[in-house]
Amino acid sequence: MINLQDLDEDQRIAASAPRGPVCILAGAGTGKTRTITYRIAHLIDQGFVSPNRVLAVTFTSRAAGEMRHRLNLMGIGGVQARTFHAAARKQLIYFWPQVAGNLPWRLIDNKFQLVGRAVRNARMESQTEKVRDILGEIEWAKASLITPEQYPEKLGTRTPPAPAEKIAEVYRRYEDMKATPEGMLLDFDDLLLHTAGALENSPAVAEEFRQQYRSFVVDEYQDVTPLQQRVLEAWLGDRDDLTVVGDANQTIYSFTGATPSYLLNFSRTYPQATVVKLQRDYRSTPQVTGLANTVIGQAKGRVAGTRLELEGMRAPGPEPEFNSYDDETTEAREVAGRILSLMAQGVPASEIAVLYRINAQSAVFEQALADAGIVYQVRGGEGFFNRTEIRQALTQLVRAGQRDVDESDLVRLTQRVLVPLGLSSEEPEGAQERERWQSLNALVELVQELVQATPDLDLAGLLLKLRERQEAKHPPTVEGVTLASLHAAKGLEWDAVFLVGLIDSTLPISHAIKAGDEAIEEERRLFYVGVTRAREHLFCSWALARQEGGRKSRKRSRFLDGIVIDMLPEAGAPRSNRPRNCRVCGNPLDTAAEKVVGRCSSCPPQAEEEVYEALRTWRNDTARQENNAAYMVFSNATLMAIAEMKPTNENELLSVPGVGPMKIEKYGEDVLEILRTA
Repeated sequence: MINLQDLDEDQRIAASAPRGPVCILAGAGTGKTRTITYRIAHLIDQGFVSPNRVLAVTFTSRAAGEMRHRLNLMGIGGVQARTFHAAARKQLIYFWPQVAGNLPWRLIDNKFQLVGRAVRNARMESQTEKVRDILGEIEWAKASLITPEQYPEKLGTRTPPAPAEKIAEVYRRYEDMKATPEGMLLDFDDLLLHTAGALENSPAVAEEFRQQYRSFVVDEYQDVTPLQQRVLEAWLGDRDDLTVVGDANQTIYSFTGATPSYLLNFSRTYPQATVVKLQRDYRSTPQVTGLANTVIGQAKGRVAGTRLELEGMRAPGPEPEFNSYDDETTEAREVAGRILSLMAQGVPASEIAVLYRINAQSAVFEQALADAGIVYQVRGGEGFFNRTEIRQALTQLVRAGQRDVDESDLVRLTQRVLVPLGLSSEEPEGAQERERWQSLNALVELVQELVQATPDLDLAGLLLKLRERQEAKHPPTVEGVTLASLHAAKGLEWDAVFLVGLIDSTLPISHAIKAGDEAIEEERRLFYVGVTRAREHLFCSWALARQEGGRKSRKRSRFLDGIVIDMLPEAGAPRSNRPRNCRVCGNPLDTAAEKVVGRCSSCPPQAEEEVYEALRTWRNDTARQENNAAYMVFSNATLMAIAEMKPTNENELLSVPGVGPMKIEKYGEDVLEILRTA
């Protein structure tokens, strides 16, 4: 007997919902895997479905394995938990003879070679990154159910890495190449296309499949593509025994064809559906979830209308910290110092992560961690000096040193050497070409930094310094601090997270700013995903200049507007969401509470006692009505700051540390009324 009392109230409603369409809107850290596992177990336990009649679809093999493991621990075996592609491949192998007879087929091991040949046949440049970018476009088109003929007209706001007509030609040639005298070659997208086609066009195949599988569960439903949705609809037929789980605010893969529209439209597709929200976050502290709610509370568009308000269920922890630094080197050095402090406090290195928007940002943090003797590992990519383009660049610099070259300007020499490798004055459009360009650009900036530090440096000395850095950065085999991009961090969590490089044109990324509001909102969701990776400690930072002594012309990310307050009016002055000095005595502030209030705890309060008490009474009453802890409304420190600053309108109230747009929306009128009448 499955004990649903192990779940919280909302999880229990989702797990025990009647058989039929169920949509679980699950925020970060709210126990979605636990909930859908219990739902499957409950359906089986109550006799609604047999284990071998359930097909659970996840987006990674790891998630599928985790689900099978949990079900096995509950004594339930036989449930099929697979990725879309793994499920389709198994089905296609079984049904192929019924739909294609003796025609043999083989799965393509490496599409790159075929696409590369198609690129060359179309008389296009075939550098590795260019081919990869075009391959990505073909994958996006197939995932979006777009044919080669439709590709140019279906791009919308998408910017292709080459002329659309040329990509369409490569796409068409690639598809033609897969028909060979020996049989058909299929790629992973073809597995889905042929599975859907078999079920749609062969009544016998559809009937046999639907006799086998009666109940379906789809995880991460906000990330399904039109092609995956077509397969799901083919699996279902006219049935509706479907459970989906997802969070539209974590949609960060639209560049691959993923769309939250199926999740957002679920209750329209199935008007009788049970819709449950999971908002109790068991991963993060109230301080972290409070910031996450504020970040996503500023979102715009249809996805924003479905936002979940997370409730941090862990014990209260430290406030998130926001720091502005003069340059990236200082930022990295300070981050390394904070990491050492956390480790001294007992936080394991493996429970600490440094997350950034683009992989090229890792270089300066790799150096700072290596200098501090901190073991680290780069997740979802290689360390800076291990990247192909950087190894090629260093080889070309060595060869330049073997020739009679002008060494009077090492930065310009480096730029000239890197041009044939992909360095250009303009950032390219393709994702792979762009990443290569970013890495090469980062190397040029590193050379510039080394030259500035040692003005009489020659090429041999430069190569020696670069080699020293390279040798200090061999990826360790033991666990250490994680360095990862925000995309690579999806689905992971750590005790302490550093979100670094939070500047406009990096987050949101420059090409998203050019693309417009929809792309910018996806960048905001990416920031939200980064915030929700932290369990307890969260540090957000940005640098006003790239290099030490450089011009402080950068602007912090627009996603911090309304969250971080400019405490000093001078242009280029450090910015923080907390005052650094007491407004009464002028001494530095130490604790998070002091920084919220803006004065030392030893200095006399600047608020009238009756105002503070009125606010506190209202806060406690509101918390009781909402069945929440008092600090979930406002902390004591924030109440004191409100009482001392006495804002008269919503804009002034928004400038109080600890008050964000969602708090304004919920409590702004009440607070301002109390201040007017107390």
